[in-house]
Amino acid sequence: MWRHALRDRSVWIRSLRIGLPVGALQIAVNQGDHWLTGHVTPGVVIKTIASPAISIGIALVAAAATVRSKYKQDAS
Repeated sequence: MWRHALRDRSVWIRSLRIGLPVGALQIAVNQGDHWLTGHVTPGVVIKTIASPAISIGIALVAAAATVRSKYKQDAS
């Protein structure tokens, strides 16, 4: 069932629509001062990349779980 949910295009679109803005907000809050002042280190770059990746990952799991439960209900 997870495989079917993760192949569903709407799951990925929903994950990006939710995860990207949340990740951008996290970047602004957590690393924004570093970027604005120019004190960017490799650690800041890694955190900047990780923030949206984590948000998208969480949104992906949530969206896939929702679709998976729908598939289960439809199969019953």
